[in-house]
Amino acid sequence: MERPPGRTKTEPDEKTEPDEKGEPDTKGEPQPQPEPETETETAEAQAEPTAADGESTAGGAGGTGGAGGAEGNGTGDDPGAGTVRRRGRRGRLVRRTALALVLLFLVPVLAAETALRVNYLGDPADGTYTRGKDAIWLGHAWVDGRKTDADVKALADRLGATGIRDLYVHAGPLEHNGTLPASAYAGARRFIAAVHREAPKLRVQAWLGDVLASESPNGMRLERAETRAAVVRSTREILAVGFQGAHFDLEPLHSDDGDYLGLLDDLRAVTRAQNAQLSVAAHQIDPVPGFHSFWGTTTGHPKWWSQKFFGQVARRVDQIAVMSYDTIQPLESTYGGYVAQQTSLALEVTPASTDLLMGLPFYHENRFGHWNHAETVAAAVRGVRLGLSRTDADRKNFGVAAYVDFAATEQDWTSYEEGWVR
Repeated sequence: MERPPGRTKTEPDEKTEPDEKGEPDTKGEPQPQPEPETETETAEAQAEPTAADGESTAGGAGGTGGAGGAEGNGTGDDPGAGTVRRRGRRGRLVRRTALALVLLFLVPVLAAETALRVNYLGDPADGTYTRGKDAIWLGHAWVDGRKTDADVKALADRLGATGIRDLYVHAGPLEHNGTLPASAYAGARRFIAAVHREAPKLRVQAWLGDVLASESPNGMRLERAETRAAVVRSTREILAVGFQGAHFDLEPLHSDDGDYLGLLDDLRAVTRAQNAQLSVAAHQIDPVPGFHSFWGTTTGHPKWWSQKFFGQVARRVDQIAVMSYDTIQPLESTYGGYVAQQTSLALEVTPASTDLLMGLPFYHENRFGHWNHAETVAAAVRGVRLGLSRTDADRKNFGVAAYVDFAATEQDWTSYEEGWVR
């Protein structure tokens, strides 16, 4: 199975500071110093070193020479003292530079996290609940023979009182060349028939995906015309089985990919001709303009799309489902505020005729990028309602999409139903 919607990663570097002890190595023993007999003689010796003193200073590396013992001769000729001073200055410079870099990174991050927490405050507008256009991603077990008709009936009963209309059923993955073996969805006809019998209002779409070769040498290459043509043929074939739509999840898909936009244009012609739906799983939108470029430069994985590119995709499909999870957010409040922001950004550029769905995390993991205690269904639903309230509270073609059925808990379902369905 290809990567589920929205999985990502990253890494650091380390540097050691110079030794600040500043004690030079000695290769020779310091010359014994004569004891001054009077204070006057000592002062004269310090002011005007004798020739013998000069010879003593030059005699051995690291030697002290002259009056002053182990402290040095006071002339600035001691290489050990110079090393101490240089190392001390270098150490202070390194520490100050490190502190400046930490502050340069932390201050914007803390400001952004504070803004997200503030974004989570307030009350959603009345009426910002399900429009009956929600969706759920279903695993491959529904089309490979593992699920029975009894399972379909239980699923229909579960969804009956919710706002879920579309089922994105995993029927792939596509091969890297764009083809799709019929063996991958051998039980699809039986499953579709069972769904229509138990829940006629549900719409069954084929969830197709693959890993793109955008960040590694292996994967699907959309820049190849023959690959895109094969994806279009595979779509025709799977719609002929009885699916009412095709849902594509191709990752990692970089912003401004013109080959992807061209593929969507070709797929739209096919789905429209068969009165079927074309839907896609979409990356999150830049939280600040150009952030995908910065993240791509620093990590090698751009992750986000520009808002402009998101709008270009949304205009080419019937449904667009934002993978609004795996957000790196550490707190429930900042995650909810982030979802509210993503909802607003998506609403601003999605045509009213396109169904916009915001993803809900019906799965549980703890890793970099996704903290189970933070990314909860309750926080996501509240964030969705806040974003909807502030941007387009009356939007009709709007909903949420739950990822994924086989990992969902009763608490996930309860949070969705109490927060969004009511």
